[in-house]
Amino acid sequence: MDVVKQQHRRAAVMTTVAVLALVVAGCSTKTKSSTSSTASSTSHQSSSSVPLSTSQIKKNLDSRLISTREDRQASLTKTYRAAAKSSQYTVSNPYIKINPYKTSPLSALVTFKTKTAAKVTYTVMGKTSGTSLTNTVHGGYTTTHQVPVVGLYANYNNKVNLKVTTKNGQTTTQQVTLQTGTLPKYVRNATVTVKNVDKSKMSIGDNKLTLLNRTTKEPMAVDADGAVRWYSTNYSQHIFEQWSNGHIMTLTKKNNSSQVYNDLTEIDLLGRVYHEYSFSSKTGSSDSSTGSAAVANKKNTVSYSTLIHHDIIELPNHNLLATVSDGSKYKEDTMVEISHQTGKIVKVIDLKKLLPKSMWHNYKKGADGKIDWFHQNAIDYDKNDDSILISGRNQDMIMKLDYKTNKIKWIYSGKKQATWPKAYRDLILTPTKGTTITGGQHALYLLKDEHNNPASEDVLLYDNNTNVTNGDKTTSGKYSQAVQYHIDTKKMTIDQTWAWGKSLGKANFTDVIGYAERQSNGNTLVDFGFKDTGKQSNVIEVSKQGQQVWNMTIKNAASKAYVYRAYRMPFYDSAYVFDATK
Repeated sequence: MDVVKQQHRRAAVMTTVAVLALVVAGCSTKTKSSTSSTASSTSHQSSSSVPLSTSQIKKNLDSRLISTREDRQASLTKTYRAAAKSSQYTVSNPYIKINPYKTSPLSALVTFKTKTAAKVTYTVMGKTSGTSLTNTVHGGYTTTHQVPVVGLYANYNNKVNLKVTTKNGQTTTQQVTLQTGTLPKYVRNATVTVKNVDKSKMSIGDNKLTLLNRTTKEPMAVDADGAVRWYSTNYSQHIFEQWSNGHIMTLTKKNNSSQVYNDLTEIDLLGRVYHEYSFSSKTGSSDSSTGSAAVANKKNTVSYSTLIHHDIIELPNHNLLATVSDGSKYKEDTMVEISHQTGKIVKVIDLKKLLPKSMWHNYKKGADGKIDWFHQNAIDYDKNDDSILISGRNQDMIMKLDYKTNKIKWIYSGKKQATWPKAYRDLILTPTKGTTITGGQHALYLLKDEHNNPASEDVLLYDNNTNVTNGDKTTSGKYSQAVQYHIDTKKMTIDQTWAWGKSLGKANFTDVIGYAERQSNGNTLVDFGFKDTGKQSNVIEVSKQGQQVWNMTIKNAASKAYVYRAYRMPFYDSAYVFDATK
């Protein structure tokens, strides 16, 4: 991501082991196609019910806007609204509520009034240099102050310094102490260690933490020392993206014991819920081997499946664009645009209708009985030409689509140009000498335009370097790395301009998951999320020259809660405003 992609853009009937296998099973399928790459028209339509119609996909997903969590929190918000309106709370005697929405224990709400309009800045004092977090409350000068405090230490008597400044520059200071509780087991038992730390060269600013978006259980954030400074008690999976208003879109469950992750919630770092989008989990066929719970009756067997997977972005109209499964025997090869106002699907993109039939029609089923021929694990929007970039792990390919027409703009793959149907050959990028072929890659997104050239673009991705169908067999499994590419759309060439990770060798090879994020100072945060076959996740911040300035390892990731993605993000964003009166 450029700084943080989020700003323009992670008990069942079956046994616990089976349920948790769902988390990574979708990221590790290596079954190869049993078909040859014979030519196929882009406008084909199967004689059977595949691909599904747009209306059938909408019916299968059954997306809708709900208010269950908002309603549940209504009484809490009412309490904080009353505190904001009360004149009894002053800066020297504020209203304080730790964990105000009962899901973010390392946060607090501090409320008070001042006689003169002012703005408030606070600092959560760190235990060492470079670990204090400072935020300014947004919303201008006012006499009512609702201060969302984030970044507290667990099991600690935190010192928080408040600074109140009027328009004429007069300041008042006040220190409050906030005592927090212990960490829950799935956070506490995930042992975090750091080394090679050079805080002066890290991209941490005044309020950035490293968000560890885990494959399951509680998402958590750590500071430069590796200390946990935020977590949510609500389990999440894969999706944890920051919206333009500073809120977070996360994929969660109806409750932590539910069978599947099929609820998208728009929250803030205090845990307040602003919107909820629910999806059907009933697909009509048994899917037990991926951890879905089959419920039998006299007539049929219904399975419960996670339909949303891997990634979601906010479009310019504030709608959601999510990677999903369509409810058929094929999975993770569809995208849907969801109205942020109604929760309904307003657009469907089925990649089976865009790519050669030879890629998907006879692709072998996985252990779950589903066909995971594409496995889309990343999506990004390019406002310059109203297009989207996507990554397909199981085809070892990345591509770009015109979002209005769904026409392919370019494709990069290890699949030789001559083996593509003729209708696609002009769309295939030609790599320059020394340019890496991606293998099982993750985390594709567009970098900031540094060339001011509409015919070129730069992208960053995490190359797992595992040959699934079209990867590089000669290097597969030897290393994983972050890679930057420059694409010339006039010449239809792709050139590797930067890469890091190869020097770490097989020790940091990750067969599944992983992420790479460009920082504001030019560094890159690289997440080797499945290092040593998942025994640890290793997140490294590295300079352009390849110098490590921070190296974090998380071990004992209980219940397979690996680091799916690692984001260096502000706690909180400059666009975020908390207001219990609204």
